[in-house]
Order: sequence, then structure tokens, then C-alpha cells
Amino acid sequence: MMGKREIGQLSIVDFVVSIMIAELAVVSIENTTVPMVEQVLPMVVLLVIQVSLAYISLKSERLRKLIDGKPSLLISRGEIDEKEMKKQRYNFDDLLTQLRQNDVQSPADVEFAILEPSGDLSIIKKKENEEKKEVQLPLPLILDGKVQQAHLEKMGKTPLWLRQELRKLGYRDVKKISYCIMTDNQTFYIDEKNF
Repeated sequence: MMGKREIGQLSIVDFVVSIMIAELAVVSIENTTVPMVEQVLPMVVLLVIQVSLAYISLKSERLRKLIDGKPSLLISRGEIDEKEMKKQRYNFDDLLTQLRQNDVQSPADVEFAILEPSGDLSIIKKKENEEKKEVQLPLPLILDGKVQQAHLEKMGKTPLWLRQELRKLGYRDVKKISYCIMTDNQTFYIDEKNF
């Protein structure tokens, strides 16, 4: 009922609600003197709260960032961002361990390393044996019909530029686009809303 996710992908709220429901279930098994309805009711209330928060965060980007957090860029073009690591309380041992787990020998081999809200480190390796071309961090330009201004600024682009490019491709209404990203070869991947 709470949705299909792996344990590593649970948000803090999902994890806490799961633990609380398990604890309430144990208490209800141990305490046989209290009627079952009174013991199940708190579990149902927690379930309703969790499902409600999940639905609201699906619709609200602000709440989603507040509940789930947002990814952090730890390595950009082989350069480690120590300030961001300190802000995330992420030490070099953690970074090097996750680099090794992703079969990366050195931060110099990494184009981008992104610390996901789940704690996983997503790594985009530098491409070998190709002509040196600018690789861009894969940032969504449109999410749920909303232009991501901060991501455009990181790319050195404007919302006007994005709208003009989308019009060239036949997309007139940004609100009908659920996801848009620019790929390495400077083409757009666009997914329209289907509901």
C-alpha cells in the first residue's frame, strides 16, 4: 500500500513510518487486553499520513525536496568539491569507497559524481578515446511541466532559449512536458505527460 521501493530508496519519512508500524504491530501482539481495533487504528493513521505525504510530494516539488532532499554534486570534471562534501558530512573515505565500488580508480577519471538523496553515489565517467568535447551534467531542464531555472543557469542558457528550441521541435506548451533533458550530443530527450 505504501508503494514499491527498495529499502535503499526509502525516504526518511517512509523509513520512519515503516519502523513505527512494525513497532505498533509488536505492541499489539504483546498486549492482548486492548481490543484489536484500538491497536490497528494508529497503524492505519500512519499509513494514511504516509500515503498522503507521498501523493502531495508527487505534486509539489518543494515538499519533495524537503522530504526526500536533493542530489549534491561532489565531483565536477575531476575536481572534488570539498565545501559540498563538508556540507553533506561526507568524508574522503566514503567517497573513495564508493568510487572503488563503481570501478573507478581515481577522481580524475570522473566527469561527475552526484550524491543522491538515498546516499548512493552516481558516477558519470570520463569518456576515453574520444575527441575532447564538453560533457554536460545531465540536469533536467523541465520537470512536471516546470522549467528548472537553476539548471538552465548552470548550463549558461535562458528559459527563452529553451522555449525557442522546444518550438523548433514542435513543442509549444511547456506544461505538457513531464521531463526534458539535453543529452551529450546536444539533442533533447523529451517525455510528454500522458495523463
